[in-house]
Amino acid sequence: MGLPVIDISGLAASDPAARRAVGEALRTACLDHGFFYCTGHGVPQALMDAVMAQTRALFDLPDAAKDALDKAHSFCNRGYEQLGGQTLQPGAMPDRKEGYYISEEIAEGDPRMGRFNHGPNVWPQDLPEFRPVMMAYYAALGVVGARLMRGIALSLDLEEDALDPFTHRPIATLRLLHYPPARPEEPDELGAGAHTDFGALTLLMQDEVGGLQVKSDTGWIEAPPVPGAYVVNLGDMIARWTNDRYRSTLHRVINRSGRERYSVPFFYTGNPDYVTRCVPTCLAPGEVPKYPAVSVEAHLKAMYARTYAAAT
Repeated sequence: MGLPVIDISGLAASDPAARRAVGEALRTACLDHGFFYCTGHGVPQALMDAVMAQTRALFDLPDAAKDALDKAHSFCNRGYEQLGGQTLQPGAMPDRKEGYYISEEIAEGDPRMGRFNHGPNVWPQDLPEFRPVMMAYYAALGVVGARLMRGIALSLDLEEDALDPFTHRPIATLRLLHYPPARPEEPDELGAGAHTDFGALTLLMQDEVGGLQVKSDTGWIEAPPVPGAYVVNLGDMIARWTNDRYRSTLHRVINRSGRERYSVPFFYTGNPDYVTRCVPTCLAPGEVPKYPAVSVEAHLKAMYARTYAAAT
């Protein structure tokens, strides 16, 4: 069985019934899959196409130009990540992908400067359209992420604005990814090893090549690209919030197409000071939370340390 498709345009409607209807659809998808396709998001197709074109142009730069942008030179995890720089699946080979990290542009004098994942972006000087395209896209997806979190609140029988403190000045990361074709001599090599995502929501734009697989109750299922739609999945934070009623589902990438694969996930992680704890509507009488309360920042630091230590 494939993943459900949810038109979220109702979340922007003035009619509360339309917003509640989307919340109900989200509840079913979150309980059953933790993954769904998202349409009606309002992001212009022309902007999506421009992001994918700039992503290809970035990874086509000479190695020396990309190395000069390496995130090892950034104190806030921005810039280029070399091939094999991350291992998402414990015990597996390093992931066969290269990446690029972009987040909110933090200006000098901003009191958040220097906090975890807060600082300036790194921009390729040889691609003049790269920065404006990426920042326009980042802003657009920030709106979609906050809107989806309101839908999640409705799905949990909370007030619609209950999670607004989480969406205030959130940590959110736009990540550009390039997956070279799998190497025949390395049959166990994965583009991205089996993993769950760290944060709350991930909105994935993928090219036509495919390769994303989602773990279901019966095995791995394909999540092929759907033109104009995002693949959305829940991350570990929402699983913690809901005492595992909502799923943070294992997924992986295997690129055996013989072609280059490109994808652009947007990781919506939330306000770093927000403390995630089990919501009351997800506790039955006598049930206790499975997870201790933790701030977004502390959770994210722990997850980054785990996956990047494995690649070294």
